[in-house]
Parts: sequence; C-alpha cells; structure tokens
Amino acid sequence: MNDKELLELAARAFGIDVIGPMGNSGLVLFSGRRWNPLSDDGDALRLAVKLNIDISFDEEAGLVSVLSPGASSFKSIIVEDINNDWYEATRRAIVRAAAEIGKAMQG
Repeated sequence: MNDKELLELAARAFGIDVIGPMGNSGLVLFSGRRWNPLSDDGDALRLAVKLNIDISFDEEAGLVSVLSPGASSFKSIIVEDINNDWYEATRRAIVRAAAEIGKAMQG
C-alpha cells in the first residue's frame, strides 16, 4: 500500500473529509488544511489519541510497535524498524494501524 492509500484509509478511520491529495505533502481537507500524519507529529498524535492506539518502544531491538483496538473483534499490531528515526517510525506505525481500521470500515 502506498503512502496516499495509507493516508486516505487513515483519514476514513479518523472521520475526516478529504478533498484530495496534495502531491507528496499529504491530503487536503475540506477546511483547506493540509493533513499528513506521516510527516507531522501533531497530526499523528491526534490520530493515535482519537483511535485509542497504544504505542510502545523497544530500544534494545530498535522497534516501535502499536496496537489499535478498533472494534472488539478487530485488533492490529504494527511494528516498524526505527531506521535511526524514532519519530518517523512512530508516525508510520500509527498511520499503518489507522489505515487497517479504515480498511475494516470499508467492508
């Protein structure tokens, strides 16, 4: 799944209306604001809080993992290698978990 698809599914899970893509800079919302939790810490944190996503870090293994509870029948665990950037890995793990919730909402 590419970044645009991840963002669109995450936006669905978050419950926001999207006008369309903004190049490689994320999505444009109906409010005219740019939204990109893959690159914006604030957008990623709001997404994690709204969707009740648990975040944990394993410094020894160099991994960040998230658990998204979603519906009682849907749980998702996403693990990202930090690749020298804890922040980027955390944002990506949050967005991937939110995209899984958004994908489950499509069905």
